[in-house]
Amino acid sequence: MGVTLVLRALGLGDLLTAVPALRGLRAAHGDDHLVLAAPRWLAPLADLADCVDEVLPTAGLGTLRWDRPPPDLAVNLHGSGPQSIEDLLKVRPARLITHRHRDFPEVAGPAWPDGVHEVHRWCRLLESAGIPADPTRLELRRPDVGAPAGRVVVHPGGSSKARRWPPDRFAAVAAHLRTLGHHVVVTGNAEEAALAAQVADAAGLPRRSVLAGALTVTELAAVVAHAALVISGDTGVGHLASAFGTPSVVIFGPTPPAWWGPPPEPAHIALWAGHIGDPHGAEPDPGLLRIQPVQVIVAAIRQLRCFGSDPGGIAPSFHSRTDSTERGETMSQKVNPIQVQKYLSGVDYPCDRRDIVRAARKNGAGAEIVDALESMPDRMFDGPNAVSEAVS
Repeated sequence: MGVTLVLRALGLGDLLTAVPALRGLRAAHGDDHLVLAAPRWLAPLADLADCVDEVLPTAGLGTLRWDRPPPDLAVNLHGSGPQSIEDLLKVRPARLITHRHRDFPEVAGPAWPDGVHEVHRWCRLLESAGIPADPTRLELRRPDVGAPAGRVVVHPGGSSKARRWPPDRFAAVAAHLRTLGHHVVVTGNAEEAALAAQVADAAGLPRRSVLAGALTVTELAAVVAHAALVISGDTGVGHLASAFGTPSVVIFGPTPPAWWGPPPEPAHIALWAGHIGDPHGAEPDPGLLRIQPVQVIVAAIRQLRCFGSDPGGIAPSFHSRTDSTERGETMSQKVNPIQVQKYLSGVDYPCDRRDIVRAARKNGAGAEIVDALESMPDRMFDGPNAVSEAVS
C-alpha cells in the first residue's frame, strides 16, 4: 500500500472546494493511504467526504511535520506560491503534482491559471497529471448529529473584512423573514458570537436563535444540512450548503461567483454586483455594498417558495408550483434576483417606492419583479439602516 500526501492547510471553504480533487485522487489511488495535511478542526468534515484516510494536523504553510518514510505521491492543492512547493519537497516524495513556479524550475507542472473557478483549478491540475476528477462531486455525507429541520440559517461572518456584508443588512433580511413566519437562526464561530448577537437583536430575534460559538463544526454542518435555506456571504458556510444540497443565497464581492461560487443549480443563487475588488481590503468592498437587503429578501423568498418551505403570509407573486416535474420551468418564470439588481444598485437612499417601480416598468421588468418591489414595507426604501426597523 502506497501513501499519498495532500497539502490543503487552509479554511472551510478551501477544503470543500478541494473535495472533487480529493475524490479523484481516491479513485485513482484506491489502495493508497490518503493523508490530508489540513487544520485539525476540519478533520470531522474531511471524514464526511469519505475519501480521506487521515488528517495530518497542519495549521498553515511552514507547519507541515512529516516524520514517516517519504510518500509515494505528494499533491499541492494549497496555492500558487513557492512555500507550498517547498513544504512538500521537504518530505521527499517519489512524485509531486503541483503547478509550476519560477523559484523551482526543476519541478514540472502546468502554469497557474487565473480567472478559473477554484473547484475546476484543482481538478484540472490532477487531469494534467493523468488523474480524472469530476468537479461536480462536491457532496458530503450528512453528519450523524441531528438538527431541527426547516430553519433559515443567516451567517453574517467571514474571515475577510472585504467580503463581509454589513450586519444591519443581514438583520434586515432576517427580520423580514421572521415576520413571514420563518424560524431564523444566526450562526458563526466563537469570534463572531458578538456579531451574531448584534444581527439577532437588530432583527428582533430571541437570543436562543444565536448559535454562533455554541456549535462544533460537525453540529454546524448538521444545522446547514437540515436547513430550509442558508443566507451568507462568500464564506465556508455557503460551500457547506452546496455540499449538502441545501438551498442558498450567497452574497458575493469583491470576488466573483465565477471563481468561488456555488454550482450552477437552481437551489443556489449567487448575488453579485459585477465589481471585482480587493479581497484583502480592510473594509467591505464597494461592489458588495451595492447589493441591498431587498435583493436578498427577494432571492430568499424565491428559494423558500420553490423548495417547499412556506409558513404562509408571502405575497402571491412569489407562489409557484412544487411538482418536481414543473419546478425548473416555474422557477425560470419567477423573480430573478439578478434582474432586480439593475433596478436597485444605482438607487440613492432615501428613495420613493414609486420611483423604483416606475424605473422597473420602464426597463421592461415583468409582473413578478414589480410585485416583489411593491410587496416590501414602505420604510424598506428609506435606506439600509432603516430596513430592520421597518419590519420589527
